[in-house]
Amino acid sequence: MTNILITGGAGFIGSHVVRLFVNKYPNYNIFNLDSLTYAGNLENLRDIEDTDNYHFIKADIRDSQKMLSVFKENNIDGIIHLAAESHVDRSIENPTIFVETNVLGTVNLLNAARHHWNGKFDNKLFYHVSTDEVYGSLGETGFFLETTPYDPKSPYSSSKASSDHFVRAYENTYKMPVKISNCSNNYGSFQFPEKLIPLCINNIKNGKPLPIYGKGENIRDWLFVEDHATAIDEIFHNGKLGDTYNIGGLNEWTNIDLVKLLCNTCDELLGNEIGSSQKLITYVTDRAGHDMRYAIDASKLTSELNWKPSVNFEQGLKKTVEWYFNNTDWLENVTSGNYLKYYEKHYNNR
Repeated sequence: MTNILITGGAGFIGSHVVRLFVNKYPNYNIFNLDSLTYAGNLENLRDIEDTDNYHFIKADIRDSQKMLSVFKENNIDGIIHLAAESHVDRSIENPTIFVETNVLGTVNLLNAARHHWNGKFDNKLFYHVSTDEVYGSLGETGFFLETTPYDPKSPYSSSKASSDHFVRAYENTYKMPVKISNCSNNYGSFQFPEKLIPLCINNIKNGKPLPIYGKGENIRDWLFVEDHATAIDEIFHNGKLGDTYNIGGLNEWTNIDLVKLLCNTCDELLGNEIGSSQKLITYVTDRAGHDMRYAIDASKLTSELNWKPSVNFEQGLKKTVEWYFNNTDWLENVTSGNYLKYYEKHYNNR
């Protein structure tokens, strides 16, 4: 495979995957397809946008005819499908857009790949990136395995579960070569500040309240986004066809303990009294249908592909806070909406 399509490549996780593949595999042509919604930001890829093997395509995966033409015009051999609506709160407000993007968009890509490859599947791959939320919610013990039955609880996780099922159906029905990975909560640079960690970093810096759902007792496993990108690389190249791999950070934290650690980390870097930002913590009404605990068993990925996280949570969190503090222009552009001007300025005349 030499012509690789990465969908959602201007988003948080996607931009890290695009950067890794562009830099690590100069003989690949990397096609970044993104519709540039609120979460897609080409400023995330400034450092590689002029690289010879990088190509940007502005398109929406909901457009089935456009997806067919993208595969044909660029002779796509492999796809890493990350494009998705991903914020649970938004899915509660408007489930339909999640069905349109996450389910129908995935089917459009599957159809485009099947049509273009036309049964000639040697050196072809459809790699679908999913979430641990498809498994539902855990109690105080246990972990999500690749064999854990699906039990999605939100419109978001239901749409991702459906897309996973379609990918497996195309493997079974059409013999399409596929791989799937399900990851835990990601954190790191370039994350849109509606998510917990960048939201709190921005609010701590500006002395604004830190909203915590319920009592903050919900537990999540946190994965450093750069580690997620290396796991995707390993699975794409060395994972078994037809298999699912769970990617976890081996970092379980309650939301309240995470935010307290984040407060202390920010206070240290800002020169504040350690713990002083904790006074900004504000408890708000719990999210509807809020899953209590997610935790991933990533032992299959570790044992088969020798992958493991490169940092522990405290190290990764400090690197993340430092990045946001050192990239205030990026954060200001995102929160103001000015990042949308970057595409108009840099791509309309190309």
